[in-house]
Order: sequence, then structure tokens, then C-alpha cells
Amino acid sequence: MEDWLAPLQQGRPDAAWDRFLSRYRALIFATIRHYTRDYDDGMDLFAHVCEKLRADGMGRLRVRAEAAGAPARFSTWLVVVVRHLVVDWYRHRDGRRRLSSLAATLPDLHRRIVELVFVDRCRHAEAYELLRAGGYPDLTYREFLRELRQACAALRAGRRGRILGELAGVPPPAEPGEDPATPLEAAERRERLRAALAGLGPEDRAAVELYVMEELAADRVAALLGLPNAKAVYNRVYRALAGLREWLERSGIRQGDL
Repeated sequence: MEDWLAPLQQGRPDAAWDRFLSRYRALIFATIRHYTRDYDDGMDLFAHVCEKLRADGMGRLRVRAEAAGAPARFSTWLVVVVRHLVVDWYRHRDGRRRLSSLAATLPDLHRRIVELVFVDRCRHAEAYELLRAGGYPDLTYREFLRELRQACAALRAGRRGRILGELAGVPPPAEPGEDPATPLEAAERRERLRAALAGLGPEDRAAVELYVMEELAADRVAALLGLPNAKAVYNRVYRALAGLREWLERSGIRQGDL
């Protein structure tokens, strides 16, 4: 049982919070630093995360810690919760400003697409019609979707691509009718990959996302997830990847297709 849970159950929330923070402060900061190296942002994010976790008498933490047979260890669950809180904080604080600032560095068409779709939150069809009326009368809808995907890729390519990508959301799949060997098939394969990842257990999925997709060092992943060492990360990830590879091959996707 988590050592901070006993004083919480005894009606001593301040003592429980002190114990919780003493144990998990480093984990919370490590998760936050994955998104920002700015000192002021980091401290504001830490205060925001603590406020949310301490709300309602640490109710969210208590429910998870007292859950019988929970599928993931507490530290794994906490990393996921902190990551969601960080993205929500950016989205509510300055997602529009950050996206607008980045859009200013893009070619004119991509800048207008980012402003319409991600900043002004226009639907794709509405954004397309506004572009046609605002200087791009010959733009086809298929071309618009292609340019939108390229703008999404540009958002993710910069130094802050991870957080900006999460603020912007997922790019649209290719238009039906495009070359089936390119974007549409790739989009379908990526969707199958997301489904395969969703089928992993929480700890395996977190390990794969952190080590493979976000390219963290194995020892850092071990620290974040509460695993004993880097070897434990390798074993967990390679076992999960073997299962994913088998599942994807049964779905018609082989190595090199993605």
C-alpha cells in the first residue's frame, strides 16, 4: 500500500500530502521537464499539477490507490495523469498564442490553414471555403487536405513539436481516391498501429511510448515507471513489440509498411 494513504485514511490530509510529495516530487518534475525546460513554466506547471492532485482531499489519488486489482502500478498511472494535466495547462493558457506564433514562420498557405483549423477551430470544409474566398480560388479540396497534412507535419518538426503537436491534434487522413499506395493506406496502417498499442497493458504501453516513440533513455524510463533498471525496460519493450509485430502481421501489416 502507498505509504501516504494511511494518514489520508486517518483524516490527516496534510501529512498524507507531505508524504506523497516527498515520494513523487522527482517523478512529477521529470514528467514536466519532458515538455518544457523553461524554469518559470516548469514551476507554474508543478503548482498546477499539485493543485489538481490535492483537490477534493486528494480524492483522485485516493480512488486510484485504493482500487483493488488496478491494471497498472501507481507510478505508471501518475505519469499519465501528469502528462494530461501538462497538456491541458498549455491548451488553456496559451495554445492559441503558441500556434499563432509558429504559424507566422510557415509559408502563407500553411499559415492560413493553421490559423483557420487550429487557432480559429474552423471545420475543414469551412476552412476550405474561407481559403477559396480569401485568395486561393483555384485550390481543390484534395489539395487543401494535402496542404493541411503538411502543415501538421511542420507543427511537429520544431523544437517544441511534441507539445505543439498535442495542442494541434491529429492530422486528417488522406482523401478517398488518392493514390492508394500513399497517404490513405498509410493512414489506415497508422490507425491499426494505434489500435494495437491500445490493446497493450498500461505498463507495456507506457514503456513503448516513452522508450520507442518519445525516445527517452532506458534508465530514465525505468525511473519514470518505477522499474528496477534499464534492463527491465528493454525486456518489457521488446516483449511488447514482439506481440505488436505478431498482431500487425495478422492484420496484413509487415515490417517496413509503417
